[in-house]
Amino acid sequence: MVLTLLTTVLPMHGQYVGSGSSTFAFLDLPVSARQNSLGGENISIRDGELSAAFANPALLGQMTHNILQLGYAYYGSNHFGSAMYGYNFSEHDYFAAGIHYLDYGTMRYAESSGQLTGATFGARDMVIEAAYARQLGEMFTVGVALKPILSFYESYNSFALGADVGAHYQMRDSSLQVGLVLKNIGWQLKSFYSDESGQKREMLPINLELGISYRVKHAPLRFSLTVHNIQNWDLGYSRLNEVEEVKPVGWFDMMMRHTIWAIDIVPKSEKFYLTVSYNHRRRQEFALQDQRSLAGFAAGIGIRIKMLRLGFAMSQMSKQNFTYQVSLSMDVNSLMK
Repeated sequence: MVLTLLTTVLPMHGQYVGSGSSTFAFLDLPVSARQNSLGGENISIRDGELSAAFANPALLGQMTHNILQLGYAYYGSNHFGSAMYGYNFSEHDYFAAGIHYLDYGTMRYAESSGQLTGATFGARDMVIEAAYARQLGEMFTVGVALKPILSFYESYNSFALGADVGAHYQMRDSSLQVGLVLKNIGWQLKSFYSDESGQKREMLPINLELGISYRVKHAPLRFSLTVHNIQNWDLGYSRLNEVEEVKPVGWFDMMMRHTIWAIDIVPKSEKFYLTVSYNHRRRQEFALQDQRSLAGFAAGIGIRIKMLRLGFAMSQMSKQNFTYQVSLSMDVNSLMK
């Protein structure tokens, strides 16, 4: 399966040059406080967190059955909400569905001179996702997700159809877990605009990721490394109209931009977690020159009381504001009792 993913994605490198070359960038946002605390993305930890399945569909499992999860994040003036539900068809067949919604708020029209007209408009993104996973033996799981994607910006709108394909392996004691996923395979079926030559379709932010998590046997510690955008080495931006010469990104810096590092403090009971993570790409893109910044770092805490889970995360994902994200998940059966 790994060889199939690599042979599919690596030829796309020539089509995907640098950052900012695809549409629907909101697909890269973390869908829950747990994912946010882990640096924005983790595809290897399988611990019953339903939102993990929307990072890697193979992370669905027996513990995600009848789980309802709600989430909210505040990005300055932007609001991100999500709702997810998991259901198992059998002991080895798992399913989940969810909707994620990003509202950019109300904006004001202005003339080319900058004079406000008094009228307003809105902009929003939405993705609906359905995921299925199958347990193959005791330690291996594969999964696939299908997701219609919609964007509405003022009078412009777009529609795309994407898919994720993932796999997960874990040792019997869960001390070592490995995840592999190819995300956002698909096409923009309706573009934002067209000209005399037809619709100007853009590609989705395709992403090949490999994740490894290791839990220390005699201490409540778990270390995770996620390597993302394996299909594309250059994660730098092409800057236009720069007055000063831009220093090229070095080899080590570029390599680090592909990595997300995380440390979990998780007891054996798994009734709570405390997480700190570092995303080097986010650090390089959002750090303020000559100013102290926590860009790139994220932290989160979660607690489980019976079948109720509450998570909170904080990260700096813009140059001026912190992002606060909360998630609440519950067992639907327990609500009906």
